[in-house]
Amino acid sequence: MRSSDVGWPVSSILLALSGIMLVGVGCYFLFLRPALLPEDIRYMSLTPAELELIGPRLARWLAHVFDVMGGYVTATGVLALTLAATAFRQRSLSVLAGIIVAGLVSIGWMVAVNFMINSDFKWVLLPLALTWAASLVAFAVEGRRTVR
Repeated sequence: MRSSDVGWPVSSILLALSGIMLVGVGCYFLFLRPALLPEDIRYMSLTPAELELIGPRLARWLAHVFDVMGGYVTATGVLALTLAATAFRQRSLSVLAGIIVAGLVSIGWMVAVNFMINSDFKWVLLPLALTWAASLVAFAVEGRRTVR
């Protein structure tokens, strides 16, 4: 077991920062995001008549979808923050695989999809994924320093 007296390496600070940013994104989906954004309507190629017909029903449904999504994104951020403060900070190698997979399937996939659909928010989300990835790079660099 490693000492719990380990400071805050850059890798843990970056992972904590990405967790905090994810909590912010989750709160956006929970409390601020409207059901339909202009880019959603553009992507679906809805005419004004179609939007008038299905818009209110679609908006009610999407409000539920974004509540669930916001909860999951917030939870991912809280878990990243918790891991940054504990096992990742203490350089637990067993948590590394979880951090990699979680980053790929959460913020990594969100950013990839936003680029695929040419979302207006793709450039806003990219720094979140890059911060997560930077925490992994820093973890590797810090590991090389301790080996020498």
